[in-house]
Amino acid sequence: MNKSGILLHVAGLWTLSTLDASAKWLVLAGVPVLMVTLVRYLMHVLLMTAVVLPSQGRALLKTRSLSRQLVRGLLMVLSTVLFFSVLRRLPLAEATALNFMAPLFLMAMAPWLLNEPHRMHRWVGVLLGFTGVLIVVRPGAQLDPVGVALGLLTAITFAFFQIATRRVAHDHPLTTNYYGGLFGSVALLLALPWFWSMPALSAAQWLLLLSTGLTGFLGHLMQIVAYSRTQATLLAPFSYFQIAAAVTLGGLVFGQLPDLATAAGIALICLAGLAVVLWESRTMIRRLIERQ
Repeated sequence: MNKSGILLHVAGLWTLSTLDASAKWLVLAGVPVLMVTLVRYLMHVLLMTAVVLPSQGRALLKTRSLSRQLVRGLLMVLSTVLFFSVLRRLPLAEATALNFMAPLFLMAMAPWLLNEPHRMHRWVGVLLGFTGVLIVVRPGAQLDPVGVALGLLTAITFAFFQIATRRVAHDHPLTTNYYGGLFGSVALLLALPWFWSMPALSAAQWLLLLSTGLTGFLGHLMQIVAYSRTQATLLAPFSYFQIAAAVTLGGLVFGQLPDLATAAGIALICLAGLAVVLWESRTMIRRLIERQ
């Protein structure tokens, strides 16, 4: 077991949660969601061009399917825009928990979109996850219904994004990461005349806005290195540490902590996804043993 891969994975998740908290702060300050997204991806591409391109050269741009990279890039920017919109309306912990329905949606769609066999434990996981969502959004939870709807739409979009990521697995991860930021930036720049609006920001707020590109770049870079050192099946259970990051940052930065019932719903979403991941890992290990 490569412990450094696990540590990098968890550190990357906490870094990406810092990006989410920064985005929430900015949109609540009046910065348009599309503007935050644009700066986040522009900074990401500039940093990759400065740090990665010199060492990788033309290899960074080498892809076996530019069209698939384009689809993935557009889905990535769409899921980011949707999630930042959710952050404007929901607390960080609840927004992150809803987004963790994405792996369960992916498993539910896999038989049709990835030609994978139907598996009962996946459907049980989806059902338990939805039960957790119902607890989180229960009457009396006082969550914005539009925010909840956007949160579920974000999870579905992110599930399609994960499918698109699988379909470009033949390319180098750095190439995929670069094209994602590049296509996202181009799409938003083309739409810029229709959403350009920038409130007066302090120097600190400008630094926070620019930092979204840095935290996004570092978070994804740590994820790439982690997956290069440690098997994905081993890292997957640790992904749920991002919920802990969201709860911690939500409490420290925004004074928003989930109540007991909401915490139970969030825990059920995490347990549903974690149980499916562990079951899948166990099945994979057993098949590998049988082949030997």
